[in-house]
Amino acid sequence: MDIQLGTLSFLPVQEHLNLTAEAVASAVKRLGNTEMVGVTEIDPGLSDTVSFCEYYQVTPEQAANCVIIEGKRGEERKLAACIILASTRADVNGKVCEVLNVKKASFAQMEKAVSESKMEFGAITPIGLPETWPILIDKAVADSKYVIIGSGIRGSKLAVPGSFLASLPNAQVVEGLAHPRV
Repeated sequence: MDIQLGTLSFLPVQEHLNLTAEAVASAVKRLGNTEMVGVTEIDPGLSDTVSFCEYYQVTPEQAANCVIIEGKRGEERKLAACIILASTRADVNGKVCEVLNVKKASFAQMEKAVSESKMEFGAITPIGLPETWPILIDKAVADSKYVIIGSGIRGSKLAVPGSFLASLPNAQVVEGLAHPRV
């Protein structure tokens, strides 16, 4: 494996599960086709997208964010993950509501997202999320050769093919899930 994005070199995640959250390591062991997934250590203080991209010379089109959304319909509430390029923003009130079939959607509270995902804030990733959560992947992410996403901990990042993300259980590729940032 030889994945180089920005100034980062990635190692095979299967051989470096200690660089991921426990939920992510369990998922990597369970899932097939993980030989193309890489992991690299980073400074945990640079985990947030803007500082990460700037410091490690990664373009916002090479980085993907996993945002946790809470959808509501009456008394029913459901959590979902939206995977979008860092250069975009999720269409929460439009496309997300439509796909999840909810009346209202908003970003989940940080404490809830962290406790339910069993991952660190700012490092939540679709790999290893609870199997009941829908994973909505913007088509631009699914079409990417590689994107950099969180690893479940702030001290590392994963490099994954967009096609791998699209193949995750409960994943759905959604055209128009995100729009360019203005």
